[in-house]
Amino acid sequence: MSFRTLRNVVAFSASCFLAQAPVHAQFDPLSVQLQPLAQSSLVLDLAKAGNSLVAVGERGHVLVKQDNQWQQVATPVISQLTKVFFLDDKKGWAVGHDATIIHTEDGGLTWRVQFQSIEVEKPLLDILFFNENEGIAVGAYGLFYRTTDGGKQWQEEFHEELLFPEDVSYLADLKAEDEALYLSERAALLPHFNRVIQLSDTQLLMVGELGLVATSNNNGQTFETKDFYYEGSMFNAIETNDAIYVMGLRGHVFKTDKQFTQWNEIALPVKSSINNAYIKDNLVYLVGNAGVVIELDSNDAANIVTRRQGENIVAIESDAKGELWFAGSKGLFQLK
Repeated sequence: MSFRTLRNVVAFSASCFLAQAPVHAQFDPLSVQLQPLAQSSLVLDLAKAGNSLVAVGERGHVLVKQDNQWQQVATPVISQLTKVFFLDDKKGWAVGHDATIIHTEDGGLTWRVQFQSIEVEKPLLDILFFNENEGIAVGAYGLFYRTTDGGKQWQEEFHEELLFPEDVSYLADLKAEDEALYLSERAALLPHFNRVIQLSDTQLLMVGELGLVATSNNNGQTFETKDFYYEGSMFNAIETNDAIYVMGLRGHVFKTDKQFTQWNEIALPVKSSINNAYIKDNLVYLVGNAGVVIELDSNDAANIVTRRQGENIVAIESDAKGELWFAGSKGLFQLK
């Protein structure tokens, strides 16, 4: 049996609390979902939608910030939402547990389900659209879906090129012997795909579990893994004018040139997992577990901006006024 089926530690993007069991109910989520403390509960991502901010989190929660106020809006799901993406100020998508994909056409005020499969029992962790028709959604254990019609239909893909060579041979032998077992094993061999971003040259960069760093020149039809000497999980990536940063487990942050030819590890004053990053005023802000917010200057010198004990920070975004908002295990907040 492949050694990857024997893994004991599963590292999801944004740390262990993403691995909470999905919540199912026998009632209409629209009638029970709105909660007065939603803004202070688990929020896992933030995205701009024109002049608004949209946040997503546990139990299908979606909150929209217009002007100076956050307001929770109803969604048709109660699965935990892990990521939200907006193509423009109106069209957006959010993904989460139960392979959930929901869509909005009015800036996040109303949502409808495009795809959901409780039987899959895996979370989607990111979604990216290239235009209003073409997009991909990625997640745990190599979960990968594509649409070419704006999300009306989603087709699953299996990216064998991201397997270890020994797993490719193992699956080939298994397929010849036992088709059912082959399909079962295949569903657990790929690493978690934690984040996929589009670079300025239109390449895709995907990072994930077991040191996965891979690029694609054809919108994710095929990927090429990059030489990367760290074997821990990478949770996110961000591009600056002249470099790319990838970040992840236990405070590991790496910087590379745009050709991925040279990697340098950034020295951080903490060992907390880094979950997300944001660029403002030529500074790179990193956020992570143990409530850390870290600022990198132009020389990549790290300074701790704050450390909020007892919480994990997983997302950072600026609002229409340029003010930074943070999201995590204790909801939405700004630094005072």
